[in-house]
Amino acid sequence: MKDVTVVILGGGRGTRLYPLTKNRSKPAVPLAGNYRLIDVTVSNCINSKLNRIYVLTQFNSASLNQHISRTYRFDNFSDGFVEILAAEQTPVSSDWYQGTADAVRQVLPHLSDFPCRDVLILSGDHLYRMDFMDFIDHHRMKGADISIAVHPVNRAQAPDLGILHDNARGRITEFREKPRGAALVEMRTNTRALGLSAAESRRRPYLGSMGIYLFKFGVLREVLGDNPQVIDFAKEVLPEALGRLNVHAFLFDDYWVDIGTIKAFYRAHMELLEKDPKFNLFEINLPLYTHPRFLPGSKVSKGTIEKSILNAGCFIDRAEIRRSIIGLRSMIGAGALIEDSLIIGADSYDSSSAPGQRVPPLGIGPRSVIKRAIIDTNVRIGKNVVLENRKQLKNYDDPEEKIFVRDGIIVVAKGAVLQDGTKF
Repeated sequence: MKDVTVVILGGGRGTRLYPLTKNRSKPAVPLAGNYRLIDVTVSNCINSKLNRIYVLTQFNSASLNQHISRTYRFDNFSDGFVEILAAEQTPVSSDWYQGTADAVRQVLPHLSDFPCRDVLILSGDHLYRMDFMDFIDHHRMKGADISIAVHPVNRAQAPDLGILHDNARGRITEFREKPRGAALVEMRTNTRALGLSAAESRRRPYLGSMGIYLFKFGVLREVLGDNPQVIDFAKEVLPEALGRLNVHAFLFDDYWVDIGTIKAFYRAHMELLEKDPKFNLFEINLPLYTHPRFLPGSKVSKGTIEKSILNAGCFIDRAEIRRSIIGLRSMIGAGALIEDSLIIGADSYDSSSAPGQRVPPLGIGPRSVIKRAIIDTNVRIGKNVVLENRKQLKNYDDPEEKIFVRDGIIVVAKGAVLQDGTKF
């Protein structure tokens, strides 16, 4: 694995995850009240013995840069690193990254700093566990110029993905971005040839691109070239390469979610609460790494907690918590009710509020009710606040940018203050 370099794409503006991406990039969005989305991708690399990792960032990158610099430090006797490569002006280019391919093109000189046979290109906002050694072995065994990790999907899922068609030996012959109608029907393929059972092949006859690419380094330099008009892998680089290069599919038939929308983000968190979740945070052989904190265990004075996750450093005072995730340093007041929600937590303990002040303390105040909501970091919710989407809104943007609704899910923006008695 010493001749493989990893490039993690830090994501664009992340508009579909707004307001969680109002002040941070997609990979920096918190996960399960303890991690960041980027931790999933970097942990997969570390668990696969890949430790030369570049992270390409551009939009709202400050919190992501800070998290990576604090978290991933290899010892002095290793040549491993996780390094940020922010968009920069150079004598060759004065532009920001224009797309996924353009971003990698601009950092190609950095990839040449180490012996490099293959380049693994990953997204920083997906939820999955993969042993990339299997992917690399398959790529080299097939003698592939380019390999694409694919996930078998059904017809309902296919229009949201890039869909590939392969021959009977796994070589990709066609690639279409988010096809629909007749164009989608034409992309049905025999996924049984890649290892699925006959029943599963009928149920999931489409190969969805996971946005995970493995290139021979020389091939990567060739396909990117010096043409600034070629800016995207899915729309331009891969379709052009199919006719003249050996491009293979690598089947990954395990849990994988593209957390690109609030709905997908919320659903993935609720799935973590299942008895045997498909993505298990308690997987000791494939740990999920993150920034270490030195926090006390959570304290519960009294209350009801059902089918929930409590992270470290919380204080819960006679509250009811059902089917929810409670993030780091969360303060939950007496008589509060939290159901089907994600409380992301706080970056620090509150030292600024005191009795008599107009601003509620950090956390959720006494007798407040929160249902089917995502409460972002450092939110102050006062007493007797009710958040339950009483009007059953599907989508909503608060003029004060405090409360939003996406697909019926309430989202309270980072740092928002909801005064006592607020009803929504």
